Amino acid sequence: MSLIPATILTGFLGSGKTTLLKRVLSEAHGQKIAVIENEFGEENIDNEILVADTQENIIQMSNGCICCTIRDDLRATLQDLAQKKRKGELDFERVVIETTGLADPGPVAQTFFMDDEVAEQYLLDAIITLVDAKHAAQQLNDRQEARRQVGFADQVFISKADLVAPDEVDALIHRLKHMNPRAPMHPVHFGEVAIKDVFDLRGFNLNAKLDIDPDFLLKADEEHDHAHHDHDHDHDHDHGEHCDHPSHQHGDGSHGHHHHHDDDVKSFVYRATRPFNPAKLEDFLGAIVQVYGPRMLRYKGVLDMEGTDRKVIFQGVHQLMGSDLGPAWAEGEPRTSKMVFIGLDLPKDILVQGLDQSLV
Repeated sequence: MSLIPATILTGFLGSGKTTLLKRVLSEAHGQKIAVIENEFGEENIDNEILVADTQENIIQMSNGCICCTIRDDLRATLQDLAQKKRKGELDFERVVIETTGLADPGPVAQTFFMDDEVAEQYLLDAIITLVDAKHAAQQLNDRQEARRQVGFADQVFISKADLVAPDEVDALIHRLKHMNPRAPMHPVHFGEVAIKDVFDLRGFNLNAKLDIDPDFLLKADEEHDHAHHDHDHDHDHDHGEHCDHPSHQHGDGSHGHHHHHDDDVKSFVYRATRPFNPAKLEDFLGAIVQVYGPRMLRYKGVLDMEGTDRKVIFQGVHQLMGSDLGPAWAEGEPRTSKMVFIGLDLPKDILVQGLDQSLV
């Protein structure tokens, strides 16, 4: 039986997760979706699209989707759903897990990799984070959970963008991209999102594409060009730490836009033109995730490894890391290794030094 794709939907209270969910559930795309809510909070899915609000923790919806609350733990709920699907008691094609406003999506994502039974039945597709444009600056300044949710995302939707000035939305996107250059950022209106931007994003696939916003890489390179060329790789060392961008403060300074380098969730890109020594790199990355794993949110690399003509792809969430052989390097393609790290105050100098020392 094929794996059931799962999507994690996260975002702060009031960011519009429920509006987005209702839209996804009521849109006539013919897909049967199971929604797992971490709790029925203040703004749960309206009863009008639920058939019956029973004491059962699985509720059938009028359009054939099902909704279920987590009373115990996610693992048990996922296994219960998969079992009912196998027995033909429930009919659904995919799962959406809506986390509570303050939840850290990390442990939810890890469930899909660490638990064998879950991993045999489900495929984690992507983490989607909703950011409320009107309150984002304050939430990002005040709450680390909000920053972590951004760092984890494979896709960011910005809601309520119509309620703030366009330059504020630009400033917000600029800030979010420094935290997470991997995730596309789309302003959305009243939860109106094309289904193709929500499902089958394959954020956890080991593919040979390093999804980084090209503008971000360009800026990183420009900043690098001002730095010294005293070794043969191009690190954008100071990117995101000493920015000369204006902090987008309005005259009265009341909008709470900070310099984005005040954020503890940051990203940086590492590149090298010499191949990696596989054993050294494995030892170094293994040691790094042991120490810094809790602070490493998402990381991915497409690498040139000594001893193979194929790209080596690795990615991870916290301490969990996976790697795979990708396609062969094309003829004439520069064999450049690229990695992106997204995390909380990661020690960039230690990472860069260790990666440098793992090169052939």
